[in-house]
Amino acid sequence: MSHTSQQYSAVPVVSTTLVWTLFIGSIVLVAATSWFSIELAAEPLVRVDGLTKVMWVAVTFFSGIVQSFSRRYMAADRDVDLFFARIMLFTLVVMGLVAADHIALFVLLWTVMGLLMAELIGHVRAWPQAQASKRLSRRYFLGGSALLGVGLLALSAGTGSGTISGILASVDSLPQSTLLLGAAPILLAALVQSALVPFHGWLLSSMTGPTPASAIMHAGFVNAGGLLLTRLAPVFAIQEYVMLGIVALGAVSSVLAQAMMLVKADYKGRLGCSTVAQMGFMILQCGLGFFAAAVAHLIIHGFYKAYLFLSTGSQVVKKAPKKHKYGYPSVVTTGVALLTAVAGGAVFALLTGKGTTLTDTGVFLAVIVVVSVFRGATELLNNDSLPAIVRLGGMPLVMLPALAIYAGVYNGVYALLSDLPMVSAGTAMTPAHWALLGLFLLGHLSVQLGWLQRSRRLYVTLLNTAQASPGTIPANASEYEN
Repeated sequence: MSHTSQQYSAVPVVSTTLVWTLFIGSIVLVAATSWFSIELAAEPLVRVDGLTKVMWVAVTFFSGIVQSFSRRYMAADRDVDLFFARIMLFTLVVMGLVAADHIALFVLLWTVMGLLMAELIGHVRAWPQAQASKRLSRRYFLGGSALLGVGLLALSAGTGSGTISGILASVDSLPQSTLLLGAAPILLAALVQSALVPFHGWLLSSMTGPTPASAIMHAGFVNAGGLLLTRLAPVFAIQEYVMLGIVALGAVSSVLAQAMMLVKADYKGRLGCSTVAQMGFMILQCGLGFFAAAVAHLIIHGFYKAYLFLSTGSQVVKKAPKKHKYGYPSVVTTGVALLTAVAGGAVFALLTGKGTTLTDTGVFLAVIVVVSVFRGATELLNNDSLPAIVRLGGMPLVMLPALAIYAGVYNGVYALLSDLPMVSAGTAMTPAHWALLGLFLLGHLSVQLGWLQRSRRLYVTLLNTAQASPGTIPANASEYEN
């Protein structure tokens, strides 16, 4: 990326100051409306509810972190003012989106959000690969917007209401055919937005964007799929077979993305696959009926992924690969990781009340937590930057308090979303749920044990599936400097 010296600009300072002011204002709004039970609405365009307030706090915080980082990272960029203007406009559009109640305003802001993200992906105008990435992502986003528009129009025609709140109030009276006609394209729009398999291509091809743009994309933009399903929860929750399908889609995408991550050689590529896997977890939680858990997940994932992307400079270095040497046999490492994961799942279940029985889908949610902790603990234990005894002994001391914090975030989000319909629509565990849970565990076990890598054909298939679009990949290292 070429840079030119330029005079001091006030745009980054003004933008960063504004977004942190909005963050503080969002916190004040949450406190004031919670304490005094104030309702905010400008019918029929805008309605501020619990989801709006939670997302305003999260969005402004992530934007503030990214913009603060970018003031130095992007300082020498020739289009630094344009970059900050896009980031700030993107933040304002998302804030408007989560408050929008009229379907026309909602679809409009959804579309503008995607177009702005495409521009951030193609920020470097002189880089052909960045422009190819922009065009590819823009096609995906416009397709997703069209699907969303079709679904909302079908629901609007069926209920006779032009607002989301009006649609949700009348959704019980809709015939199954109308519900399916509305739910199917909206679900597809959510899958495209969250880059679930097979719509993951745009995300893995978007690494041409500046690192701060990647951070806000992985920390916030892709999460809008879960936000969409949460906002329209009753449309899906009253259709058991649709919810079961959402569980299946999320589980399959999670397993495949974890497998693809193993065959990716570049750091950002692995982060991209990791995001796809985490979005699979989020969509799966929506399918289980735990929409508050999905919102909590997207917030926690946003924190984690923003940190990883903004710290990529310390990871992306040219060096010869080395073999890891572990101080303990792998069976000990696996045992510690497994015990930590089970204990973490128990902590989550006890603090949230989800997974304490085997009769409802809360047990599936608890298993997701166990699997996530197990994978995270295994990766940390296999990192030999610390002595083995420190890693093995300190793992439970680190992970269990972290799980307690996660459970606290979930409980807090659940309380703030209490005014949403069907914020927690967990259902009974059916044989189909148990079958999906078994396949989900088997898939992650096969990834963890490397079974998928032992098949050359499957390895090549995963490698091809995880490839970015050819036009978005630089042909040689010198092109990164153009």
